[in-house]
Amino acid sequence: MTLWLAALLVWVAAGARVGRVLVKPATTARVAIVVAVASVALGVTVAVPEIALAIDNLLPHGVHPGLLSDGIGTAAWLLFATATSVVAAAAWPVVSRRNLRQIAALIYGGGLVAVAITLAWSYTFGWLSTVFGCLFIVVTGLRNLDWTTLGRGVAIYTTGTALVAGMSALQIRRAMIDAPRSAPGQPEWGWPAWEVAALLIAFGAIWIVVELWLRARVLLHRIRLLHRVMVGRFPEVVAHDQPGTSTQLRASDQVAQIMDALYLQSGGGVELRTAGQPPASIAQRADRVARWAGNPLGEIVIDARWIAPPEGISPRGWVQAIARAFETTDGAHAEKSASR
Repeated sequence: MTLWLAALLVWVAAGARVGRVLVKPATTARVAIVVAVASVALGVTVAVPEIALAIDNLLPHGVHPGLLSDGIGTAAWLLFATATSVVAAAAWPVVSRRNLRQIAALIYGGGLVAVAITLAWSYTFGWLSTVFGCLFIVVTGLRNLDWTTLGRGVAIYTTGTALVAGMSALQIRRAMIDAPRSAPGQPEWGWPAWEVAALLIAFGAIWIVVELWLRARVLLHRIRLLHRVMVGRFPEVVAHDQPGTSTQLRASDQVAQIMDALYLQSGGGVELRTAGQPPASIAQRADRVARWAGNPLGEIVIDARWIAPPEGISPRGWVQAIARAFETTDGAHAEKSASR
């Protein structure tokens, strides 16, 4: 059952990557990721005992059991290493966008030749080629690790690739000692590790999309009350003819609407002497803006200088800081009571 579930999840990730190519320019690297994840999905699918048995039954009786399914599985992982090597090559400084297509063509050509040799001569050759390809990918991934959304995705993807390299090396060792293969209809040797590797690769491939969606959902939750209050006062900041958008775009729109509403409430760019200079502390500044937003007719005076994001913080981060402070104001408590 777990093999079926792993195959399904990897195919979902492959579909997500296809969708990303359809909505964004189909660059060489993006297409390569689609090919890589689809190859992993094929490799995991062929590893399902029922599917492997059905594939092997296509051959005449008396043929070595597992010959066809093993060949397809080996070729799938080799194709994964080939396609991901294209992505890895794009990350090296010596490779430019102009010559990436030529390099990709050479890599794909070499990979297809390796697949042909694997199917016609020796599966061990295919696993050896996979090991070398994965080592190149791991080295490239380690060179590009950083604590960003992309860096975290690369780390997950690289971890899965390193596991593939290790399992491929063990496949070579098993072939050298002529280890027996699993009985027909039974999971192949090492299938839990292959599952983990496939899921890491699939998750790493869609990590950017997942993290951006989660961050957008968190942002929408944090600014929900402040957005409702400010848009209620200034409904003109919302374009009512906007079509349905993604979660990330909706979060960006609401941040912009809050900033526009705060700007309008401050007088539309008029500088007030009584407002004074904004402090350097982001927390103090956000707290004062939040209390003024909750009670605009009170004693606190704010002008556009206070509304603008402080240096070193993005509009999203600034609105989140105001929203967190706004949760503790009297206006927020009144709004919560009224909504109940």
